[in-house]
Amino acid sequence: MRQFTTGDLNKQVGDVTDAASREPVVLTRHNKPRFVLMSYDHYERMRTGADPRRVYSVPEMPKEHEELFGEAIERLARGEGYDDEP
Repeated sequence: MRQFTTGDLNKQVGDVTDAASREPVVLTRHNKPRFVLMSYDHYERMRTGADPRRVYSVPEMPKEHEELFGEAIERLARGEGYDDEP
């Protein structure tokens, strides 16, 4: 997650809001995190629970995810998937 100071927000509002449109950003004041700025769509997904993404630890990963993860690791080990993806 990118970080900006509250001073950056005042001076570079375009850069900060562009970054926040892609992912939440942290706004700091006196070197301490104070605020998070994010797009309204991201906020709504988070607020309503409509964001389907979930983080799993390895032991609790569903079998179908484990298989997809294993296949992706094998592709990368063979040198595939680095430059061939859009």
